[in-house]
Amino acid sequence: MFKWIAEKRGVGMAPVLALTLLSTASFAAGLSMTWRNVNPPKSPPPVAGMAMAYDPIGKKVVSFGGYNGTAYSNDTWLFDGTTWTKATPANSPPVRRATAMSFDRATGKLILFGGYNGSQYLGDTWIWDGSAETWTQANPTHNPTPVTGPMMFTDPVNGRAEMFGGFDGNLYQGITWKWTGTDWRQLNPSKRPSGRAAAVVANDHAHKTVVIFGGIGEFDSTNTWTWDGRTWTMQHPATQPPMTTFSSASFDPMLNEVVVFGGLQNGSTTWAWTGSDWTTVPTVYAPSTRQALGMAYDAERKQLLIFGGQLGEKFFSGTFKLVK
Repeated sequence: MFKWIAEKRGVGMAPVLALTLLSTASFAAGLSMTWRNVNPPKSPPPVAGMAMAYDPIGKKVVSFGGYNGTAYSNDTWLFDGTTWTKATPANSPPVRRATAMSFDRATGKLILFGGYNGSQYLGDTWIWDGSAETWTQANPTHNPTPVTGPMMFTDPVNGRAEMFGGFDGNLYQGITWKWTGTDWRQLNPSKRPSGRAAAVVANDHAHKTVVIFGGIGEFDSTNTWTWDGRTWTMQHPATQPPMTTFSSASFDPMLNEVVVFGGLQNGSTTWAWTGSDWTTVPTVYAPSTRQALGMAYDAERKQLLIFGGQLGEKFFSGTFKLVK
């Protein structure tokens, strides 16, 4: 089931109208935002399903892998706020899409896990060193189940890279894992979200939690959960985005909220998690509807970025930032 979703969702589906949301109601901060095309002089080719995260050591946004409708990629691209540069590490993870990557503060490295290469669900772990711009394969004693579409984040308390969920070809996983620096350790919180893959996930730095919403699962996943480093708590917001998959999210200090964009069901509406509720962010302009895009907050340049994605058989390569 998920193999088809990961590779075919949106292909052959009826077109989804791109929406531009204009401010018709008061926004929490009294702001009207817009997504502005960065137009870098060099960009990766059109791609979707990449892993994308900010590396505070190398002070660049890192994008890895993806799929362009024909081939899977294992390219690593770096964005320095002005242009994209293709990295040339001696070794790279094998090709994949629907993988996940997060920063591990204790080691100062990005941790990448999982994905799908067209025939296999992947369970290897790779480490990106932003100072040397190199990939190294880890050899942990314990490994999460090979999955596609896992959700990765940074523990809000101790800064370790952690992971939840994913699809293994038969089951939607509902296990929380912590990266110790050399090994994966399974956590056993008393409560947890139902198993799911390709959900919205981001660190909510304003509330020192992680928020997860939506995704694909055997059970209803149109719900919001937060993780405080010890336990998962189901939230009951008055408003929620439509059930969405392959959206992207990141915390934006300018709004002091988690921002969500993308997903077929969501059109081109921008959403924000306030810590207790979901609200729409009025935008003068937004990119066209797309899914499986990358999003990251560039702390060095203080800008929230989105890149790539797909709508049906159309793949994108544009880079946009959210500005006032």
